[in-house]
Amino acid sequence: MLRTYRVARASGLPTTAPRSLTSTGTRQLFTKPPQHPAKPTDHTTSSKTNKSLERQGKLSLINQVRRLSGRPLPRTQSRLVNFGYRTAAWFGSSIAFVGLSFVAFFLYDASTYSSHASNKGDIDISKLALNPRRGGPKNLPILEVFLDDDDSEEKKKHKEKPRLVILGGGWGSVALLKELNPDKYHVTVISPTNYFLFTPMLPSATVGTLELKSLVEPIRNIIHRVKGHFVRAAAEDVDFSSRLVEVSQVDPHGNEARFYVPYDKLVIAVGSSTNPHGVKGLENCHFLKDITDARKIRNKIMQNLELSTLPTTSDQERKRLLSFVVCGGGPTGVEFAAELYDLLNEDLTFHFPRLLRNEISVHLIQSRDHILNTYDAAVSKYAEDRFSRDQVDVLVNSRVAEVRPESILFTQKGPDGKTIVTKELPMGFCLWSTGVSQTPFCKHLSQKLGPAQNNRHALETDTHLRVNGTPLGDVYAIGDCSTVQNNVADHIITFVRNLAWKRGKDPESLELHFSDWRNVADQVKKRFPQAAGHLKRLDKLFAEYDKDHNGTLDFGELRELLKQIDSKLTSLPATAQRAHQQGQYLAHKFNKLARVAPGLKANDITDGDLDAAVYKAFEYKHLGSLAYVGNSAVFDWGEGWNFGGGLWAVYAWRSIYFTQSVSLRTRVLMAMDWAKRALFGRDLMSF
Repeated sequence: MLRTYRVARASGLPTTAPRSLTSTGTRQLFTKPPQHPAKPTDHTTSSKTNKSLERQGKLSLINQVRRLSGRPLPRTQSRLVNFGYRTAAWFGSSIAFVGLSFVAFFLYDASTYSSHASNKGDIDISKLALNPRRGGPKNLPILEVFLDDDDSEEKKKHKEKPRLVILGGGWGSVALLKELNPDKYHVTVISPTNYFLFTPMLPSATVGTLELKSLVEPIRNIIHRVKGHFVRAAAEDVDFSSRLVEVSQVDPHGNEARFYVPYDKLVIAVGSSTNPHGVKGLENCHFLKDITDARKIRNKIMQNLELSTLPTTSDQERKRLLSFVVCGGGPTGVEFAAELYDLLNEDLTFHFPRLLRNEISVHLIQSRDHILNTYDAAVSKYAEDRFSRDQVDVLVNSRVAEVRPESILFTQKGPDGKTIVTKELPMGFCLWSTGVSQTPFCKHLSQKLGPAQNNRHALETDTHLRVNGTPLGDVYAIGDCSTVQNNVADHIITFVRNLAWKRGKDPESLELHFSDWRNVADQVKKRFPQAAGHLKRLDKLFAEYDKDHNGTLDFGELRELLKQIDSKLTSLPATAQRAHQQGQYLAHKFNKLARVAPGLKANDITDGDLDAAVYKAFEYKHLGSLAYVGNSAVFDWGEGWNFGGGLWAVYAWRSIYFTQSVSLRTRVLMAMDWAKRALFGRDLMSF
């Protein structure tokens, strides 16, 4: 339907009657207004009048255009047809985009292939790389020059850099490699495995939720950034005086070959082994420390399920095969039990007889009174309630006495806390996950260093992560293989003794006023950052331990105060979070040492506590703990901040670990595995 408009007189149209706006009328509106003959005047007046009329005509035309363009155009089609056109356009654009993406991918893929030899011409290789010289206490070959040290000018420059040798390829080592300045050190990584393993998601790989390859990243991909070298071998010994690491590997003929790797700085990050706690029969258990352990567990679970379906399997044997026992109520044991329950509840009923689901039992044995005992009590209670609802049998206050081939023997406290009952539980599978202990290599080093090492479970370091008993600034230890020594009292007492002797006084008769105590507290915070939380109210502590109320602390009172602080300091947790922070700390400190090295050399400063002079002591910052408990997750941020939830918490748990994954490759693979589980279920196969 045509709309009628009243048009101004300046357009040339009559104003006495409305007129339909046709296409012809529209053209007339946008044409120049007709020129009316002017009255005969003089030349100047006529020229001004013409210009004035022309200006008025243009202004009138502009007003008409503004008035018309501000109104909607006539609707010629229905909304349904317009929606169809737009949908088709969007769909066609999407198909075109996907098609172009495929074409671009295949073009890129084609560019990655090469039909010509990449090596052209001769290659320069040092004679020492092909025939290394012998030396050291055992007269072994010394790996001073690598085969690729002369491959480029850039690598030739790295030959003259300080030698940084890293033992192990875990969380601490990878964090160090990612933060280290690639131009300051000649880096060598020594490890019996040539990959980094994302351990927090290892329980998911045991049941097929994630594939094994999604949790590993080749070490050579990681060290490429720092232009480093990788030696696949196991560390056997360290000669601290000669700065040589003795390593071993099996040669092509099956014989053990040993050689030395020299270092200027050595970082020990070899991890830990499972703590046996003196229990007999652990050869009948499975462990969960490496990717090979996950593969063995997966095969054992599937083998038990398949054997349970055979007609020759009796009812009693079937129940034993389907009895899964987890020893240890820490994060690893809890998450494995949760993943196992998910497998049995979500995938088993679709592919196996329903009888199996009714006869399957999952048992979790914990020596403490709660599972996840290092978490907040509310978190532990939530996890226990969740397992109780899922019919996972949680046996607290229980200690394993012996693991037999077809059963497990354990003792359990009664409700009164005094009665101890011995029980035997038939089992077809047992996972042992009960803490960590030293590796044989760390035990050997600990014995070698003698009185400087007093911890039976890990190598002791100072707050700068230097191994006690080794030359200052040469050897460091991070991760599960180490523990930071909290000897606040011994260190500060030594500091106070020296202070008294400088003043010409007997330390036993020294008295500290509040200002002196404040200086001592500052020294404690600087040397032991973890103690800062216990030194917030200096006035309160001073008043509490000033027994005679004379306004001073004598030597005995100061000793008691520091021992009380010592008792409150606990060992750092053996977690990936701690190892990651320690690796980053060492990288930043090594970068700082490399920057100040020219100045120290110019001033002939080569000895002394350079670490303390250049960089602060290590301070661990707990960022929280989390655990998966079967289609739900729990989070403990510390200081009473915690929560647990269902699927939304699971997605949050996945998101956190997804972002912490070591590379884009592993992130893509993890996302694909989660999508594959949702679409097709878990892979129920052994290999």
